[in-house]
Formats: sequence, C-alpha cells, structure tokens
Amino acid sequence: MPRERGRTVVATNRKARHDYSIEDTYEAGVVLVGTEVKSLRAGRASLVDGYAFFEGGELWLDAVHIPEYTQGTWTNHAPRRKRKLLLHKQELIKLSHRTKEGGYTLVPLSIYFSDGKAKVEIALAKGKRDYDKRQALRERQDKREADRAMASRRHLGD
Repeated sequence: MPRERGRTVVATNRKARHDYSIEDTYEAGVVLVGTEVKSLRAGRASLVDGYAFFEGGELWLDAVHIPEYTQGTWTNHAPRRKRKLLLHKQELIKLSHRTKEGGYTLVPLSIYFSDGKAKVEIALAKGKRDYDKRQALRERQDKREADRAMASRRHLGD
C-alpha cells in the first residue's frame, strides 16, 4: 500500500501549450535514480527545453533539468541526462507511428508524483506557427473581456 495518496505536481511546462497544439496526452513512468527522486520531492525540476524521442524501440526523455540533490555525495546524478520513459507496448507503437508521420513531436507537460511514483505527462503535439500563437492569444483576451463584461452586468442587476 503506497504511503502517499493523490497527485502532487512538481513542475509544469506552461510554454508547451503556447508553442504547440496538443493532440493527445499520455501518462508515463520514469526511470530515475535515488538522488533524482529526492530532488523532485524537494520540488525542483524544469521542463522548458524537454522533449521525448524514440531510440532502439524505447522512449527517452531528454533535456529535462533535475538539479543535483544538495545533500548528495559522489553518487549524485547528472542534471540533464536522458531518462527512460515507461509506457505500454501498444502506446509506444502508436506514438512511434504518429511521430514518424511528420510534424508531430513528444513534449513533456508536467512531472508529478501519483501515489508515490514519479510520472511524466507527455503530449503528442504539433508546432504552432507565429500567427496561430497570436490568434490564440487574441481569442483568450476576447474571452476574458467578455467574461468581465458579463460579470459587471450581473453586478449592476443586483
């Protein structure tokens, strides 16, 4: 029985939702060493430059920065090493076919602990063009202004 219950988010990649249009998300386990887990439990990680790729039929996470554990000794880990991701075989096959199609990439969205086990939420994503980013920003601002107008109308009616 796990000591922890629920989901504790360590780090999120907010820039990924801005730069990519997310098609599908997957929860993957991560192969970590002890000092990486301790550093994650301290709430330290950065997903900004991270990406996932296939090598030898396995899925790997690269360029994710998990800083060295402060109380670690000579057994400490390299901060930006590549880490193996754990998914079901059918999911791996599906993702490899989709990324080979072209235009798709695998981007980490968040690192979290689920019932005491470290997990990464990865997304099958397609890169946005600059005008898509501007349009999404404009839509978000228009929605925010409309919500404000509706709220002020409600307050005036009271």
